[in-house]
Amino acid sequence: MDSVIGDWSEGFARQDHAGPLPPHHARCLGCGPENPHGHHLQVWRERDAVRARHVFDERHVGAPGIAHGGAVATVLDDLFGFLLYLIGEPAVTRHLEVGYRSPVLLGTPYLLEAGVQRREGRKLFVRAQGTDEGGAAVVEASALFLVVGLEHFARGGGDAAPVAP
Repeated sequence: MDSVIGDWSEGFARQDHAGPLPPHHARCLGCGPENPHGHHLQVWRERDAVRARHVFDERHVGAPGIAHGGAVATVLDDLFGFLLYLIGEPAVTRHLEVGYRSPVLLGTPYLLEAGVQRREGRKLFVRAQGTDEGGAAVVEASALFLVVGLEHFARGGGDAAPVAP
């Protein structure tokens, strides 16, 4: 297996501590610090959940002043990916459903939280919610992730550089 995939996959070791979690890789669209087009999501673990504070900016505009639904879905999908640090295994999105309860505004801080509802073999059923500063839910999501072996990622070329500690 490609050594870059091997180096990258070491990051999926189970993280049992509370606190900040490492980015998936340096160029990840959701959390990669080296992706100029990314969201630079910073996520932490809190008990059996992962959380992030996020502000959508002009790069993410859909309608004027409102975040594009695809940008919001990207962030939620990436947040779900941080749950893999809790289970210690790589997985991929099989199905993602996002419900927008109100417009997700640009320049507004949101608290995002995700957790695993249940596991059935390789299937991980996960849920997330985004709330505004007043605690009102603005977006919710559910997804099905499938646990996969590392060979799954070798098919994509394996050029995801690991993030330096």
